[in-house]
Amino acid sequence: MTAEDNDNKLKPPIQVDVETNYIEEQSDPARDRYIFSYTITIQNHGSVPAKLLTRHWLITDANGNTQEVRGEGVVGEQPYLAPNEGFRYTSGTVLATPVGSMRGSYQMIDDDGRQFDAPIPAFTLSVPRIIN
Repeated sequence: MTAEDNDNKLKPPIQVDVETNYIEEQSDPARDRYIFSYTITIQNHGSVPAKLLTRHWLITDANGNTQEVRGEGVVGEQPYLAPNEGFRYTSGTVLATPVGSMRGSYQMIDDDGRQFDAPIPAFTLSVPRIIN
């Protein structure tokens, strides 16, 4: 077993990384409207190509209100990821509070016909300097 084999065993087959951004110019705090963008990078660390079929999001604001979103693909695409290949996209959401969170999963199918969920770890959406 090589060091690379060990590294691959530590990584999930599909890794999801997130960057967030508060969009101040489109937000209207006086009307409880806070706009955020998020950029997702999806990497296939497995040994088999896989296609993203659907997405499932849970978006929660600071009042505990949760919106559930399900749909096909992401930004109109169903990316097909060969091993060591990635896909990056940017999307957005609106919250009624200056802080919230998102988490979810992508439903995938690999070339061997196995369907599986790729978890999207919870991440925080926050107006800058609102959280210490």
